[in-house]
Amino acid sequence: MSENASATELTSQYTAQVTADLERNTKEQERVGVEIAALQEQLASLQRDHTVLVNIQQAIDAVPVPDTTAPPSGNVPVPAPRKKAAPSGTAKRTRPSKKTQPSGKTGAQPAETADKTARKSAGKPSAGKAEAAQTAQPTLVDLVRRHLTEQSEPRSAAEIATALGQAHPERAIKTTVIRTTLEGLVAKTQAQRSKQGSSVFYTAADSSRSAATAQSEEQPAPADA
Repeated sequence: MSENASATELTSQYTAQVTADLERNTKEQERVGVEIAALQEQLASLQRDHTVLVNIQQAIDAVPVPDTTAPPSGNVPVPAPRKKAAPSGTAKRTRPSKKTQPSGKTGAQPAETADKTARKSAGKPSAGKAEAAQTAQPTLVDLVRRHLTEQSEPRSAAEIATALGQAHPERAIKTTVIRTTLEGLVAKTQAQRSKQGSSVFYTAADSSRSAATAQSEEQPAPADA
């Protein structure tokens, strides 16, 4: 009885395995069939495109190429015949007379020299115009001093550089240059410096003190007796 039971169990296992293999094989056949159908459709589309392209190429090759070497049709103007040159014996040769200067140079050289001088003078701006253009714009020291007087709170060098850069975009304002300018104003007692932690801030000096300092700088030094 035990042998029959084991044989029946083995037969059922084989049957289940074969059934599963058959289902897997059937699904694989269906997948491959779908892929083959898609590839066949793609191949047919490529063949149709190939036929169209071949027909277009044949049509292009059949178009005659115009001959550019043939003369154009219509009335073409004929050039007039050339006139015969006069005999060399009858032609009069005239040479322009050159008047030499006492120094041995021709009169065209002074004119060329004057022309070069005029071009050089036109290319360089006059010193008066350059100085007027420089004096028309306020200096960086004036801008920094004016900005400090307009502020109610201390400002750092970076904040002043940012504000002046936005107000005057035509100037190349850098933080290092602003810091140097501020230190110069502090040395002249025209600005005050305060430190908060590791940051340094600047404020405008008292108006009476800065005015006295500016007046003392403007007064000339006494001459030696």
